[in-house]
Amino acid sequence: MSTAEPAAVTVRAFGIRTVRRRPPVGVLAAAAWLAVVALAALLLPLLPGFDPLHGDFAHPSAAPGAGHWLGTDGTGRDVLQRTVAGARASFAVAALTILVGLLGGGMLGLAAGWFRGPVDKAIGFTTDLLMSVPSLLLVMITVSLRGPSLTVIGTLIGLFTVPHFTRVVRAVVLSLTERGFVQAARMIGTAPLRILRREVVPHVAPVALTFAFTATTVAIVAEGSLSFLGFGLRPPEPSWGGIIAEGRTALGSAPWISLAPATALCLTVLALNHLGEHLRPGGPAAAKGARG
Repeated sequence: MSTAEPAAVTVRAFGIRTVRRRPPVGVLAAAAWLAVVALAALLLPLLPGFDPLHGDFAHPSAAPGAGHWLGTDGTGRDVLQRTVAGARASFAVAALTILVGLLGGGMLGLAAGWFRGPVDKAIGFTTDLLMSVPSLLLVMITVSLRGPSLTVIGTLIGLFTVPHFTRVVRAVVLSLTERGFVQAARMIGTAPLRILRREVVPHVAPVALTFAFTATTVAIVAEGSLSFLGFGLRPPEPSWGGIIAEGRTALGSAPWISLAPATALCLTVLALNHLGEHLRPGGPAAAKGARG
């Protein structure tokens, strides 16, 4: 293997030379950041002494230092611990959003693209109607009536991602129904459900999962916006938007209170968008695979 090829790993086996391309640095950085945030959100709360609600009243609004790496807020609560706990809330909402959007939109998109005709028109009208509703306003009203909880917020945001998943899946199914392998399966009398399960869904799944990256960023930003406006988790329960809102009154004297969760939110959204762009069909990953 030549040392002049740092971006590739060359293997010789049975006289065949293959090249395995390394992911771009940006993709590795994005994946590493998401892994760090996810592991911190999962593991740090298990450590003894982790309590994002505990206030160190001897050190209110303390600057970042050895005792509190990201400082404390106005009541002495550790900003790092609250930021990590806020990540748990954001990822919980995002997971529920993807579950609702992917299952609901996937099923509707499969039905619309496969059956077409009246079924396609009915589903299209329903999705257009849902997309015309001011989603954030409706979520705020519902949260006010039902009370804030991760389940309510995640389900409602997921409901408004259903039309987008539906359109993505429908477009892929429409293109697949014209492909030769699907036409051949129909001609030999294969049951429609079997065709969908074995021929269509395996091709739809990668596209839908790639779009899930975009839906995840929407869910995280929406949850942060709701919490910032006071319609998310009720204080003192931490969420990124809520912590940012709590620290906005002290931006001049203690900017780290809002800066830490705001930075985590921005970097997470950027990382998800970058990975989604890299993995989408026709994106950089697909282009490199075609050239390789």
